[in-house]
Amino acid sequence: MKALILVGGYGTRLRPLTLTQPKPLIEFANKPMLFHQIEALVAAGVDTVILAINYRAKALEEEIASQANYWNITVHFSVEKEPLGTAGALSLAKGLLKGEEPFLVLNSDIICDFPFRQMIDFHVHHQHEGTIAVTKATEPSKYGVCIFDEKTGKVDRFVEKPSEYMGNNINAGLYVLSPRVLNRIPLRPTSMEKEIFPQMVKDGNLYTYVLQDFWMDIGQPQDFLIGTRLYLHFVRSKHPEILSKDHCVRKDVMIHHTARIGEHCIIGPNAVIGSGVQIHDGVCLRDSTVLSNSIIHSHSWINGSIIGRKCVIGSWVRIDNTCIIGDDVIVEDELYLNGARVLPHKAISASVLEPDIIM
Repeated sequence: MKALILVGGYGTRLRPLTLTQPKPLIEFANKPMLFHQIEALVAAGVDTVILAINYRAKALEEEIASQANYWNITVHFSVEKEPLGTAGALSLAKGLLKGEEPFLVLNSDIICDFPFRQMIDFHVHHQHEGTIAVTKATEPSKYGVCIFDEKTGKVDRFVEKPSEYMGNNINAGLYVLSPRVLNRIPLRPTSMEKEIFPQMVKDGNLYTYVLQDFWMDIGQPQDFLIGTRLYLHFVRSKHPEILSKDHCVRKDVMIHHTARIGEHCIIGPNAVIGSGVQIHDGVCLRDSTVLSNSIIHSHSWINGSIIGRKCVIGSWVRIDNTCIIGDDVIVEDELYLNGARVLPHKAISASVLEPDIIM
């Protein structure tokens, strides 16, 4: 079975983290975002993964190539010379996707329980061209909205980012497609959501699979943190042994086994601490992610923020309100950062009292 992952481009929504690393390799819950998806695909029986890329392909190829043997899969890289959109990427990879079996397509920003096997079974059962996963959203206008028959799943209408409220069942960015869909897609910049799905709906060939568990598009900082909370809650219900149980830990915390936590700390709820991280005495950290090899000095407070790799946060520092600290940043002692976006390789010597970008 084959799957194509729409890796996409520059990852601008997740800057400054993506200024030093391709977005799919940003660690989410101590694992590159892309690895969550590939491991779920492998568990569903996928043996060939195609990555549609148009930015920093070499860095991604090197990282994935080192893992392909471990996963026991074949990985192909379909590199776009120009951005081809969500459908054009499939047309470019047509030679790799051809065959008799349906294939999976997914956006690289998605985190959920990935019910690929169930989606495939449903797709085979209804025998039409496409199955699209849907979930409910509080802000449906940000996504493609599906109107469908709740008994059969047949889509009656699909509108990308509607200007008027149509419902709250949205495109979740996971698809099962039959190979004949490829005949609909020209080799030029083309959108699945704006061009191909409406055609399929008109022909009665698009069906929905309703996700039953958590889902989040983690392509921007606030959603990354919300997605972390949802994921940790899911892990607690399904695989609680993965979560940390140290005396200083509150609910839903994941700490890499190489990280070191000092005395009298309060970690959590909803916190992830990466490999090689050092948390010194008296640190309070909640609703946040600290990426690998960073150091948080004593008595600092970190809330609702992301700390990049190889950062050094001084003592008695307060970091709050969705701060995103790029890689290799130094924050001096006794500072307050409120909603700051700090670019990589900076040294911060003054407080940031209002949300700002520090260049």
